Formats: sequence, structure tokens, C-alpha cells
Amino acid sequence: MTVLENKLIAPIWNRLRTKVGKRFTRFVGVAAASLAATEIMLSICDGVFHMTATPAALLAWFAGAVVSYFLSRWAWERKGRPDVLRETIPFWVISAMVIVILTLANKFAYHSAGWMHLTGVKHVLWVDFVWFCANFVTFLLRFVIFHFVLFAERSPLSAARAAATAEGGVGPEFHGVPHPEGTHVNDTRPADAHSPKSASAARERRAAPVDVPDHT
Repeated sequence: MTVLENKLIAPIWNRLRTKVGKRFTRFVGVAAASLAATEIMLSICDGVFHMTATPAALLAWFAGAVVSYFLSRWAWERKGRPDVLRETIPFWVISAMVIVILTLANKFAYHSAGWMHLTGVKHVLWVDFVWFCANFVTFLLRFVIFHFVLFAERSPLSAARAAATAEGGVGPEFHGVPHPEGTHVNDTRPADAHSPKSASAARERRAAPVDVPDHT
């Protein structure tokens, strides 16, 4: 039994130790915190304020999205000021796609609770359960988009070019990097400057006598 358990657990453990596995493990914690925030807000909107499906879904989604945004940057080890164009705007675009799914799920939960004549605590628990299932689907979708698109690591060459452009400099290909054909980009000397014929001609010019005009 121990050998069988090792065969089953070892591959899973090895995958969790990879970069994708570490990110996924962290994102599970992010999703749990976000889910807790959104479930609490949904329960308050439904059970306390008796809101309809759409307003309750919007408020619950927003509470979870705020938590997810800040913790997701931690999960992918993003530090400093967030990049608005590469991180902030794409994140909220993805969140807008998620709210469509969650709103439809919440409307289904409200309608199905009415069909089953659920009221009070039972109504709240059923809506929370359907919301939980919808969040599980969007959790997998968000992880794939976050890891491979939103927080994808750029290649070192792309990062160097981006940094050089941001500093007002030029890319590494203009600093003496060899050209694919074997020449340097910043080498502006003639191609035959170092040829034997050119060197011999230069010596002959230096050795040639200079004609001095006779003024006598």
C-alpha cells in the first residue's frame, strides 16, 4: 500500500515543485481568500439586504476581485508599482469576463431557489453553493490566463530591449554585437582597410619622393 501511495503521490509532488506548480499552489490560496470575501458579501446582500440577483452578484464579484488583484501580484512575485497597461487593465478586463459567468450563475441560483421554494437560510445556502461552483470554473480559467498571458515571463532579450527603450537608450544590437554575417554594426571602416594590398600601397606613398619646386 505504501509503494502504491508513493507512485501516486510522487508525480503530483514533483509537478507541484515546478514553477507552474508553485504558482498554482499560491493561486489556490489567492482563490480561497477571494472566494471567502465574495461569499461573505453575497450572503450579506442576499440574507440581510435581500437584494436581487444582479446587484448582489456585482457587489460580491467586486469584493472578491479586489482581494484577487492584490494577492495575484504576490502569487506571481510582482513587486513595486503595477504596470497599468500590462497588468491592471488586462486584469479588470478578465474580471469583467468573469462577472458575466457569475451573474448568470447567480440568476440561476435565485430562480432555482424559487422553484424549490427555498426561503431564509436555505435560500442563502443554496445561492452560496451555486456561486461556489461557478467560482470553481472561473478559478481554473483565471489561472490559465494569469499564468500564460497576464503574468507571463518575458524572454531576457525582450526584457533588455524594453528596459533600454524605457531609459531612452538603444538595444543591445547597436553596441558592437556581431552581425550574423560576421561584421560589426558599428564598424564604419572600409572593407579593404586591413587588406595586404592597402597596406603595401600606403607604404609606397610614404616612401615616394616629394617634388620641391625650384625658385632659383
